[in-house]
Formats: sequence, C-alpha cells, structure tokens
Amino acid sequence: MKKTSRGFGLIELMVALVLGLIILLGVSQIFLSAKNTFLAQNASAAMQEDARYALSRMLQEIRMVGMFGCVNTLTPDATATDWTASVLYPINFVSSTNTLTLLTGDVGSGGTTPTWTILTDCVTSPSTVYAGARTAGTGQIALPIRRVIYTYNATNKQLLTTTGTTQSVLLSNVSAMTLLFGMAADTSLTTPITSYNATPAATALGQVRSVRISLTLTDPNGRVKDQTFSAVAGIRNRLP
Repeated sequence: MKKTSRGFGLIELMVALVLGLIILLGVSQIFLSAKNTFLAQNASAAMQEDARYALSRMLQEIRMVGMFGCVNTLTPDATATDWTASVLYPINFVSSTNTLTLLTGDVGSGGTTPTWTILTDCVTSPSTVYAGARTAGTGQIALPIRRVIYTYNATNKQLLTTTGTTQSVLLSNVSAMTLLFGMAADTSLTTPITSYNATPAATALGQVRSVRISLTLTDPNGRVKDQTFSAVAGIRNRLP
C-alpha cells in the first residue's frame, strides 16, 4: 500500500479531538455569555418597568392630594363619620411603619368604590360629603375622593397599597423606599419650598409642597445589581 493512501494515525486523531473540544468549549462560552447578557438585560428592563409603573401611579395620586372640587367649604353627611378627622391630613407619613396615606381626587371611573363622594353644583356652599359612592342629582356633579395607603414592608421587600379594606402587593423585590418632602415655611399658597424633610411632624404636614420618592429594586436571581429609581411630584393645589 502506498504511504499516501494510509489513514490518520492515533496522534493525529487525538490532536483533532483536542482541537474540536477547544472549539466546542469556546462556542459554549460564547453562547453562555450571550445567554447571561440576555437574561441580565431582561431583568434590568423588568425592574425599570416595575419602577415606572409604581412611581407613575404614586406620583399621579400625590399630585391630586387635596383636590376636593370646585367649592372649598365641605360639610360631611351623617354617613361620612371619618371625613372631618381624615381631611385634616390629606397627606400623612408615619416613618415608624413606612406608611404614606393620601386623600386624592379620583382619576377615571374604572376603579373601586371611592371612600367618599362630594356632591356639588359648584355654586352653592357648602357642598356635602357622603361615604362611598353617590349619584349626582339634577344640576350637581359627583366628585369621588379616595383614601389610598402605601406601606413598605421591609421584611418581605414589598410595597403594599390599600384602598378601602383591600390590601394588595403593588411591587415586590423592593429593598428600600425613601421619601423626601419639600416643605414651605408656612401653609400660605404663595410660599415656595424652602427645605426638605424625610420625617415631617404632623403639625407641619400642611406645609408639604412636593414629595420625592426613591425605590431601590433588587433582582431575586442576582443577575443585575440593585437599581434605585427616583421621581418627584408636586401637590398641584399647594404650589405657588
């Protein structure tokens, strides 16, 4: 048999196998790296979307704090037994329990039953506040008012929301939530923000003009580092 007709020897086969394994290992590493990058990007995008949803909802409601319609003088009906005490603090924060309470003008008509309803004709004063939902009479408009409570549970890393008697999880995997309140020197609507306070006293809540919310989210799978998202909302009827 001619030498040129002989097959591969053992050494050549071993070299070919080693080269093939090296190429396969390199391709596998590229694939795994691309997969990890894809998963990390997806996790980061999901965190951004979760934060955007939670912040946009909270900011919308903060802007509407104290928006109780076209007549400022309001008289509670016998059904609205808790209105007088609640309306004193349309925005309230208890730092010991990480609880933010808002009394806001309801946005849209697709939500649950409002906490109160103001019936007014925007001319006669006072207007009447009723508990729950009410239907406007002739020449009146019905203004739904909602009490919304946001609670941060640091143990479970959850941001909870309570409307009426229903509490639900708004956002999970929240490793931290901080609030910073823009404060005016007094309650006059012509007074601008002069300071910022993380724990305003109850007696100073009428001076709150804006709220800065910061949420730090974590990826439960550890694909990306914790990310902090912040946004600021001004209370519309308190801004000069």
